[in-house]
Amino acid sequence: MNNLGRIAGTSTADFLKQKSTVEGGNASAGGAFAEQLKFALNEANELQEDKTQAISDMATGQVKDLHQAALAIGKAETSMKLMLEIRNKALSAYKELGRTQL
Repeated sequence: MNNLGRIAGTSTADFLKQKSTVEGGNASAGGAFAEQLKFALNEANELQEDKTQAISDMATGQVKDLHQAALAIGKAETSMKLMLEIRNKALSAYKELGRTQL
């Protein structure tokens, strides 16, 4: 019960400060989202290149470790599925915004 005395009330000024901080951060947050998306796409592309290399190594008999090749293929497939789901969700959100009446 003594801990309840430590809770301070919040004023409208505190909420306005938080609102301005959130609104001011939207531009950088959008940039951060774009950077994260670009990073994820580049990483998925690198995994696809690793998969292609692993498959060509297996086809030519130059594979050193079959387990590592199988892991590279599995990672590439999983990353591609994730990118497709992200694309589908983004398209769905875009279509939903298009249906929104102003």
